[in-house]
Amino acid sequence: MSATTPYAREARTGIPSADELRSRIPGWGADLDPADRPSYPREIDAVPDTAHWHLPEQQEEAWPRERSIEHARLTPVFGTSCPPRGLSGAVRKLAYARYSEARAAHWLLLLAADRIDVKEQAALALLRGRPDDPVTQTGILGERRYHGLSSRRRGHRVDTVHHPLDPVIVGLPWIAGGWAAWRLLRRARR
Repeated sequence: MSATTPYAREARTGIPSADELRSRIPGWGADLDPADRPSYPREIDAVPDTAHWHLPEQQEEAWPRERSIEHARLTPVFGTSCPPRGLSGAVRKLAYARYSEARAAHWLLLLAADRIDVKEQAALALLRGRPDDPVTQTGILGERRYHGLSSRRRGHRVDTVHHPLDPVIVGLPWIAGGWAAWRLLRRARR
C-alpha cells in the first residue's frame, strides 16, 4: 500500500526526533513497535483485497476549497453542500489560509464565522419577508405548556444560575433591532 499522505512534510519544522522525545517523555513511543499494538493486524487489512484502489479517485473541486495549511491536498472525497459565502465565508477562508489547526486562532475564527453566518441568515430571512419568529422558535411557548418554571425549581439542575439571563440573551437582540428599526423609520419620515 503506497498511498500518498495528505500532510505537507515541508511545513513540519522544529519537530523533535523520536529518540529526543523518548528521552524527554517517559513512555513516549510505547506503541511504535507493531508487535506491541493489539490493533496492528487490523491496520494491515485497512483496505480489503477486493478494492480496486489504494487511494480513492480525487473528487473535483468546483471552487477553491479551504484546507488546513498542514495538508498538501484535499482528502479524496469532501463535502460540497455548504460553500463559503459572504463575510462568514471570508472569515472561514482566513482561518484556513493563515492559521494551523493546532492554533486557537483557527478555531476561534471558525466559531466567529458561525456566529456571523447566523446573523447573515437572519438578515436574509428578513429581506425575503420571512423573518425569524422569536416567540415560537425560542421555546418560550413550551415553558408554559410543559411546566418550564416548576421543572427548573425541582431537582439539582446545573444550569439554574443562568436562567435569569436567558430572557436578556434571547430578547435583547430583538429589542435592540426593533429600537434601531424604529429610529430608522422615524428618521426616514423626517
